[in-house]
Amino acid sequence: MQLEKFNYDNKIVRNFGIATIVWGIVGMTVGLLVAVQLIWPFMNLDNQYTTFGRVRPLHTNAVIFAFVGNAIFMGVYYALQRLLKARMFSDVLSYIHFWGWQLIIVAAAITLPLGITTSHEYAELEWPIDIAITLIWVVFGINMFGTIIKRRERHMYVAIWFWIATFVTVAVLHIVNSFELPISAWKSYYLYAGVQDALVQWWYGHNAVAFFLTTPFLGLMYYYLPKMANRPIYSYKLSILHFWSLIFIYIWAGPHHLLYTALPGWAQSLGVVFSIMLIAPSWGGMINGLLTLRGAWDKVRTEPILKFMVVSLTCYGMATFEGPMLSLKQVNAIAHFTDWIVAHVHVGALGFNGFMVFAVLYWLIPRIYKTEIYSKKWVSAHFWIGTLGILFYAIPMYWAAVVQGLMWKEFTPEGVLKYPNFLETTLQIIPMHMMRAIGGALYLAGVILMTVNLAKTMLRSKLVANEPAEAPALEPITKNEPTLHRRLERKPILFLVLALIAILIGGMVEMMPTFMISSNVPTISSVKPYSPLELQGRDLYIREGCVNCHSQMIRPFRSETVRYGEFSKAGEFVYDHPFLWGSKRTGPDLHRVGKKYPNKWHYDHLLDPTITSPGSIMPAYPWLIEQELDISTTPTKINAMRTLGVPYPAGYEDKANDDLLKQANEIAEDLKANQVEVLPTSEIVAITAYLQRLGTDIKVKAEDTQEVAKKD
Repeated sequence: MQLEKFNYDNKIVRNFGIATIVWGIVGMTVGLLVAVQLIWPFMNLDNQYTTFGRVRPLHTNAVIFAFVGNAIFMGVYYALQRLLKARMFSDVLSYIHFWGWQLIIVAAAITLPLGITTSHEYAELEWPIDIAITLIWVVFGINMFGTIIKRRERHMYVAIWFWIATFVTVAVLHIVNSFELPISAWKSYYLYAGVQDALVQWWYGHNAVAFFLTTPFLGLMYYYLPKMANRPIYSYKLSILHFWSLIFIYIWAGPHHLLYTALPGWAQSLGVVFSIMLIAPSWGGMINGLLTLRGAWDKVRTEPILKFMVVSLTCYGMATFEGPMLSLKQVNAIAHFTDWIVAHVHVGALGFNGFMVFAVLYWLIPRIYKTEIYSKKWVSAHFWIGTLGILFYAIPMYWAAVVQGLMWKEFTPEGVLKYPNFLETTLQIIPMHMMRAIGGALYLAGVILMTVNLAKTMLRSKLVANEPAEAPALEPITKNEPTLHRRLERKPILFLVLALIAILIGGMVEMMPTFMISSNVPTISSVKPYSPLELQGRDLYIREGCVNCHSQMIRPFRSETVRYGEFSKAGEFVYDHPFLWGSKRTGPDLHRVGKKYPNKWHYDHLLDPTITSPGSIMPAYPWLIEQELDISTTPTKINAMRTLGVPYPAGYEDKANDDLLKQANEIAEDLKANQVEVLPTSEIVAITAYLQRLGTDIKVKAEDTQEVAKKD
């Protein structure tokens, strides 16, 4: 059989590899800054562009989409060419993909500190960047499927299955979660509101973890682990079961992020059931990987890159056991909104994702440069420094979470909250946050050591940009494969369609009733649209990233209703575009904060939080006093909200600013009566108006609250 000669494109692999390293250092450095801001508020640097609320989403986006995203593309571009015995479909598309992705990351790095954000977790980027992401993802898909179609190896190996599922699912998730109504070049409102928006966001958020941080890495595991160990994957049959059960079940689990919220109970229950079911396929993948190393444990002891892979898969197993356990309502009641979620996420991110990226970099870079790693001892040192970093990070966060969960819920024998002041809990866990910062610093130090090691490796040789290869042409189908799945593995388009069907079922079953049956989101007659000033203030709340620390969702527990007030109802959020329920309580819940304190209290609290809350770790917001509200956007915002179904009267946009100024003058006059001079059009007046509105549409008696609240 005649062999065809061609070249593998290693330059694109090298480019994504360098981007992985650079953005990894950037993202983790920002993460370390975020960690120390929760210990020493002065690390917010007295600057509106470096506050925790603006920097935290910069950290998550940099780590997820810049570090992990570039690592995925690096690993896929190297492995795909060799699995399919073909160069990538188009060098031009590879080039566009690389630089387009880097420009998206730069756009995120610029816009997020500027406060340009949608507030949706892991999807904070505004609509122009969302469009750019869609286009570049399509470029990646065309390049990948073009390569599959022109392949010289008819059989599609298991790693490719996971990358196909990743491509199609991320496309669906991104598009559905990005339905926005633009009102300016850098501002939009989500089409969904309240409960519906929450369901879509956590369907997206959970499955972004599933199909951007998990399935592509399982594909990397199936290719690189056998290569590193020089052994075949443990079980082909288990890989089939692992793949199809994982992508089908994962998509249903999103509602477990919304337990005890205003989401309909049936959707919450579905999320719990499928979350528990997820243990089986997740652990099936971990077992398939670890058992691939059976008989090779001597090699594991001597090869640090295999140590990285073993810890990576172990962390994957821990995280995928912990996730279903956190979806149990009894566990969720204590752990949700605490630092347990932070620990859980970082065991997966630092352990599973990070360590696998490091292993792949250490294995791949010397091969495309045709040399040996500069220092194997440094690789081993990196492994131990990184492992210590994970332990120093995660263990204190679990400890802090237990302290938080128990302190929030503890009552005295007399039946009153033992720790009614939320700040008491915050101050109690600062030592744990210090240890977390030390862990993050250790992990970052290991990454810097790796960077020096890989740089010296690259400098000692020259990149083989076009690596010569040869393989026979794609053979014709001459006989049927012995199994149905083996036949399916020869048909990439059919495989794509079946994967798409598998992931669509769960999302449609969960979302369609919520969107199509109005009784699933009952309205409340006393709930009215936000006033123009409150709407502007809400956008400032979003700009400053307040949702990163404060929830707006009081769960039906005695401890929460005593502390915050009446539990939250679905009908209270029907005009919220987007929803702002939050996922972490670094500060107290704000859903019933309206009219709880006078305007002067909010002014002092935003000017310097320690005035009202001595010891607070919240950053100060003096620029809200200095900066003037842009009221020229009010008519556009009112029009947009009406388009989305908010019942503002026809023509109201023409007089909205009159009402805005009237309400603003009332607040300014009240502040003046308390010896505070402030312009009615200053931003602090608008955000105060919004905070004073929260939770005031529903009036209930305290005894009624206690009667309906569930016992802890």
